[in-house]
Amino acid sequence: MKTHILCLGDSNTHGYCADPKDNADGGIRFNEDERWTCRLQTALGDKYLVTEEGLSGRTTVFVDPIHESMDALSVAYPLLKSHEVIDLLIIMLGTNDVKERFNANAACIGAGMERLIQKCKTVDCWGGKEPNILVVAPPRIKEGFHDEVMGDGCVEKSKGVADWYKIIAACLLYTFRAHETKANLVCRLLLEKKKKLQRRTINTRRNLKRHEYC
Repeated sequence: MKTHILCLGDSNTHGYCADPKDNADGGIRFNEDERWTCRLQTALGDKYLVTEEGLSGRTTVFVDPIHESMDALSVAYPLLKSHEVIDLLIIMLGTNDVKERFNANAACIGAGMERLIQKCKTVDCWGGKEPNILVVAPPRIKEGFHDEVMGDGCVEKSKGVADWYKIIAACLLYTFRAHETKANLVCRLLLEKKKKLQRRTINTRRNLKRHEYC
């Protein structure tokens, strides 16, 4: 049996093309030579089976008041069971979570991803093996983007999603220190990140000074 990789996502996984001019076929969905899931299948070869499970508009956990069954959490059980056995689950969600109608900041979106991961781990779809999940942060929404459906603030919220996914992944995968709570772990990780940024800033200043003397 082939190694099965399930790609759970939104329009980025479905292959939606906003501008048909960007599509080789001129349609609203990228073709099999363009979609990242299909290219992954080609790169891995015949010993792997890459399955697309992309739905435009899908969120992590946020229930859409306009379209039903758009959150991955509420459909996680039947969705994963319909694709068992799963050897690797790739989750790339979060773009639609920044929509104004969900009123969720990057931290809340990170918490939503954490809840979804926890749910997916409990579903009996792994063939007796330990759950194997890879979380991919979606591309940031570009500066200057404006869309009435996405609403105000989507660009700014999108910037912070990747950082919060790193923290959530760390909370799920890091070994907790003795007597350390989850909140303390998050604070420690944020502090470590701040220190890294400070070191980077110091090194940048040193390099600039060197160039001044050259």
